[in-house]
Amino acid sequence: MSELRSQFTEGSTRWAVRRAQWRSMGISDSDMARPKIAIVNSSSGLSSCYSHLDDLAVVVKEAVADAGGLAFEIRTAAPSDFVTSAGRSGRYLMPSRDLVVNDVEVQVEGAVLDGMVCLASCDKTTPAQLMAAARLDIPTIIVIGGFQSAGSLDGERVDIDTVYECIGRYSRGDVSLDQLTAFTEHAITSPGVCAGLGTANSMHIMAEALGMTMPGSAPVRATSETMNHLARQAGERIVAMIGEELRPRAILTPGAFLNAVRVALAIGASVNVVRHLAAVAVEAGLDLDVVRLIEEAQDTPLLCGVKPNGPALVEDLEDAGGCGAVLSRLSDMIDLDQLTVSGLTIGEVLEESERKPGDLLRTVDDPYAPFSGLMILRGTLAPNGAIVKRSAVEGALSTFTGPARVFRTEAEAMDALGSGEIQAGDVVVLRGLGPKGGPGTVFAASFVAAVAGAGMATEIAVVTDGELSGLNRGLTVGQVMPEAAEGGPLAAVRDGDMIEIDLDRRALDLVVPADEVAERLAGEPVLDPAPRGWLQIYRRNVSPIEHGATIVGEPERRQ
Repeated sequence: MSELRSQFTEGSTRWAVRRAQWRSMGISDSDMARPKIAIVNSSSGLSSCYSHLDDLAVVVKEAVADAGGLAFEIRTAAPSDFVTSAGRSGRYLMPSRDLVVNDVEVQVEGAVLDGMVCLASCDKTTPAQLMAAARLDIPTIIVIGGFQSAGSLDGERVDIDTVYECIGRYSRGDVSLDQLTAFTEHAITSPGVCAGLGTANSMHIMAEALGMTMPGSAPVRATSETMNHLARQAGERIVAMIGEELRPRAILTPGAFLNAVRVALAIGASVNVVRHLAAVAVEAGLDLDVVRLIEEAQDTPLLCGVKPNGPALVEDLEDAGGCGAVLSRLSDMIDLDQLTVSGLTIGEVLEESERKPGDLLRTVDDPYAPFSGLMILRGTLAPNGAIVKRSAVEGALSTFTGPARVFRTEAEAMDALGSGEIQAGDVVVLRGLGPKGGPGTVFAASFVAAVAGAGMATEIAVVTDGELSGLNRGLTVGQVMPEAAEGGPLAAVRDGDMIEIDLDRRALDLVVPADEVAERLAGEPVLDPAPRGWLQIYRRNVSPIEHGATIVGEPERRQ
């Protein structure tokens, strides 16, 4: 092992003051000579997503010690999409990702530690930890916190998605408050993230596809022996990684991102993985256009139908072999030479993987559907692209043309849905909700879920620059780029304008003459005032969402 960066020169100021601190904590000189490893824990009592991570941290710390390392547990913010979204209509959610990145930098780089094991859970923590790993470029392993167990009511499965969609039925008077309350009582029966291919499970899978987890990590049941076993493996492995000087930027290469994109398209991952993968690429110093990468990988077929893309459950995907099994099915379409934190290449990992029986995962030659799970649309309404979860569009619906119904807030759209003002054939536009416009990407996901719950998922379309959920289904076009606040054409849409969505042509168009659109967009976009504090700082610094909506500043590019 080369000299540890955490070993300060004896007699120096840094050595003396740190030694005084650590000796008061009972740390011996022999322990101080070990590799010093941060256990990045986003534990929180606010959300079931994080409520089990303290126990998981103990598992990792013990494994680090057994392997000859010295573990320090540090805490970060713990944003939960279903709890932290309450304040300012979800505006804190996207900015919280970058808050966590900088939190990790301050604590780990400030203390000059040698490596990190990051405990990942809800939507924003996994991308934040990947971004921090790419920025700091010290040996790092992501440990997956797993997905929650669902319950049952009157013999039927009930999960958080059931609750989510039931809100739309309640707003229309189709279910009572007592019925909605009963669903909330039974939906979640364990810690962990939302079941289904929402953003959390999708990003867990992306972390493995990128090579940043121990093989076989995602998806995984929270609190299971498998989860704890993988955590122990990570605690042991991180010490060896430091000795090998295996750093994230040796793993996070263009080939790794291609592998992740292929997996995302093959499973019908959350639309939000696009912005998060772009952000990780920026932090890794890669000149990589993730949106274009998705367009170029559209020959990747959908290999499974996991909720909301089909009837299968996320636990079925785990039982079928998870991310590793998907990579195996895609072996002719991915870069098998990409390194993983295990020290093995993807190809070597797949050679050692256990083949699991079952018919959930289809093959490239006989797919679940011939199209990719995610699709990029471009056109006069989205010149830089927009994203649709093609696998969650019900039935044979591939084209939709209708008049725009424009809303500035999700609450206004929810009221219009409940009152019957939104009619079949409408294209609901939720705009001014992007990273800069919010500021912080504002929630539109609850409205989309309510549309499905109200039985209108095949009757209307939704186009937005706001925050969506990977659990959303229906003809929903998100991450419209540029966002309205960046002067994108979405800002020019008026009630009654015709909008055309054509999945076959991958097109999203505003049927308004170009000169009229330019006239409407003349001048600087008018933004609502940003509240004083973190959201104001975020607006001043956030990059366009096609570049990951990071606040890292000028992008670094590797030589």
